[in-house]
Amino acid sequence: MIIDFHAHIYPEKIAAKASRAIGEFYNAPMAWSGSVDQLLASGAKIGVDRYVVHSAATNAIQVEAVNNFIISACRAAPEGKFTGFGTMHPDFEDFEAELKRIEFAGLKGIKLHPDFQKFQIDAPEMDPVYEVLTELDMPVLVHAGDARFDFSGPKRIAHVLDKHPDLKLIAAHMGGYTEWQAASEYLVNRKVWFDTSSTLWKLPVPDAQKLIREHGIEWILFGSDYPMWDHEDEWKRFEQLGLSGSDKDAVLYKNASLLLGL
Repeated sequence: MIIDFHAHIYPEKIAAKASRAIGEFYNAPMAWSGSVDQLLASGAKIGVDRYVVHSAATNAIQVEAVNNFIISACRAAPEGKFTGFGTMHPDFEDFEAELKRIEFAGLKGIKLHPDFQKFQIDAPEMDPVYEVLTELDMPVLVHAGDARFDFSGPKRIAHVLDKHPDLKLIAAHMGGYTEWQAASEYLVNRKVWFDTSSTLWKLPVPDAQKLIREHGIEWILFGSDYPMWDHEDEWKRFEQLGLSGSDKDAVLYKNASLLLGL
């Protein structure tokens, strides 16, 4: 079984445009457009059973529309295929009501991308949001790290964990996109999950193996970062880690199942 914990989707009408914008942000070609159909086609090549799907609102006005799209996409997908994560923005006023609304609608958590959304992940105005997420037992998947910015680095994520020790937080990209030394310094052995997305293309295999070994296999989740990467390419990179048996099963689906209560 395979659960892809990190997949972005966009409405069909804007998928190609949204995907291009991400490619321009990272100065990288995108493998796919970001549509639901293409996600299913890409994942089918490696036999993905379930996807955690999400999108981020770049401003407060977009929050409800993005959440409604994720809710609709989950309901339209084959049963059990999608697990939805909504979004939030620090400028959204009635965040508690919105988080409760999306939870009632079946979404399991939220996704934050501080680099796109232009806020520091440990900003004080986010503390009430994290408190409500903790009360609702809703995980938050956070884009982590980027040496070009100072919004979501591992040190800032560590501050969030210090203030909210019971928050279920997933630091994407093995704790820090291109900032894996900082992830090792500030996040290893903390109560935080890492996903493998947008990491194995750049982080040398021995370094990735060391980071996994030091942090603990039970805290690692498989993620593709679709539409940036093709599932087949990500699978080839994942296989280079040399995981087998119970360790491989843990990363591919067991850890995600426990975290999400599937």
